[in-house]
Amino acid sequence: MSQSEPVFDVKSFLASLPHLPGVYRHIDEQGQVLYVGKARDLKKRVSSYFQKTGHSPRIAHMVARVARVDVTVTPSEAEALLLENNLIKQLKPRYNILFRDDKSYPYLWLSGHDAPRMAYYRGSTQRPGQFFGPYPNAWAVRETMQILQRVFRLRTCEDTVYANRSRPCLLYQIQRCSGPCVGHISIEDYQQDVHQASQFLKGNTHEILEDIEQRMNEAAQALEFEQAAQLRDQMSALSRVLQQQTMEDVDGSDTDVVAVTLQSGKACVNLAMIRSGRHLGDRAFFPTHVDGDSEADVLEAFLVQHYLEQPIPAVVTVSPPPNDPDIIRLLASARGTRAKLLVRPQGMRRAWLDQAIQNAQLALSRALTEGGARHARTLALAQQLSLETDEQSLQQLRVECFDISHTAGEATQASCVVFQNHEMQPSLYRRYNIVGITPGDDYAAMRQVLTRRYGKVADGQSLLPDLVLIDGGKGQVEVARQVFEEYGLDVSVLVGVAKGENRKTGLETLVFADGRQSLVLGQMSAALMLIAQIRDEAHRFAITGMRAKRSRARQTSRLEDIEGVGARRRQKLLARFGGLRGVGDASVEQLACVDGISLELARRIYDAFHNG
Repeated sequence: MSQSEPVFDVKSFLASLPHLPGVYRHIDEQGQVLYVGKARDLKKRVSSYFQKTGHSPRIAHMVARVARVDVTVTPSEAEALLLENNLIKQLKPRYNILFRDDKSYPYLWLSGHDAPRMAYYRGSTQRPGQFFGPYPNAWAVRETMQILQRVFRLRTCEDTVYANRSRPCLLYQIQRCSGPCVGHISIEDYQQDVHQASQFLKGNTHEILEDIEQRMNEAAQALEFEQAAQLRDQMSALSRVLQQQTMEDVDGSDTDVVAVTLQSGKACVNLAMIRSGRHLGDRAFFPTHVDGDSEADVLEAFLVQHYLEQPIPAVVTVSPPPNDPDIIRLLASARGTRAKLLVRPQGMRRAWLDQAIQNAQLALSRALTEGGARHARTLALAQQLSLETDEQSLQQLRVECFDISHTAGEATQASCVVFQNHEMQPSLYRRYNIVGITPGDDYAAMRQVLTRRYGKVADGQSLLPDLVLIDGGKGQVEVARQVFEEYGLDVSVLVGVAKGENRKTGLETLVFADGRQSLVLGQMSAALMLIAQIRDEAHRFAITGMRAKRSRARQTSRLEDIEGVGARRRQKLLARFGGLRGVGDASVEQLACVDGISLELARRIYDAFHNG
């Protein structure tokens, strides 16, 4: 804090706070937001940090660093929840309990066609059709789809495949589809199966069995024995499914079961989803920044960050009870819906909660076993490179690694992969198309990608990572050093990974941009194994991107270079077959069906894709 800035007068500040709902932000001397919280009463909540003792080690450490507190008054506590969540997502404060923002959940989709398609789906649920879920993971969706295929034989094929079939596919042969594409079942009967599948997903199983039995008897009385046999088999398959699953009538309310467990400074939140009496599955979450926090603290952080992004079911059953008993009511109010909180469930809900607690404990035990090895590698890396080795620094240690990939200068791409929280972070990976350089000039490519990435750091748009790995030796590192010096960035974070003899893993040399002596760690080094893993991931990510780019470029040029295929014909071909891949897969006869494409031109197009 500079001498011209006033010293934070805690007593005067606390006296000025109102007894109103709002959000507060603890800020350090450098202006970094340390912690974001919401309060029903700002005066009471903020005062508790400075007037009480017995805080957790994490909060006590945070309070010691506070240089000022900013507050924002909101009209209601529900609006404070919304603002708090938005600020946490935006700022990612160091002392807030954070959950990774990867909570995208899949759905099972029955499309709105005359013969609806059943599909695994992620994304907006505003398109036509029926959506069921969300499911905790992809496996749960696909398991349910297999059940519906066995019992109701719904189609899963793409619309283009469905519209162009002349005979039934393999799924029909193995009795996993009823064949509406070729008329082996009428649209009316198929729609009846779709309706029953929908009722099954909604939990109305008794009504389905009664309906199938009635239709079977009617078919038998009408001497339609083949249809009666099909309905009998369907009822038998559905009965077997119901026997295999836990189906309980608990008033039909959709329920989420959330259990928290703590061990060795690490937390696990297990979310179990119950829809229409069916246990769809579990999903485990492992938050960061939980040092010294209670299970109730972790639970409340999860509830807020989760349910302001995801639908809230009618019932949320939790263990342990949250600090704020009104938290679910507030969240439901913020989302414009209604939900109730259960902390002492009975009957089947008690069994669900016990199972969720057990699953949380098992997941945490596995994570601790695996995390111990990951932690050891991160610690070894930090020690070898003289980085901070306290627990929080190791947890937040961010490594970015760059690689360049091309084929003889063609389709050059650079990759940036990120390692943090003791593991790779695929959602943070980035690819960069490299343009305007001499083909094959890896130094120019590296200069371009580093300029684009760390120009943002120089502009204050992002932070400099703790370590920047460059896949290359002294030449590549020198280019990186020049870029960093141009931007006034710390060159000590730059480390080159020079390949060893015969490119064998374990023989690499680490090259430092700040003049330190090059380092050979040896094949048994845990630090080098981690560096090699990050480097190899950067190489894999770069080369897959390069190959896709090269393939697109070659396919496009292949179509553009065909004599007689101008812009208009090219547009018609792409529209008719849905893209270059469709054009490449089309037969000569199919190509010739496109307006303006003669049989001779169709042969040339076919040969360009298959004999080029």
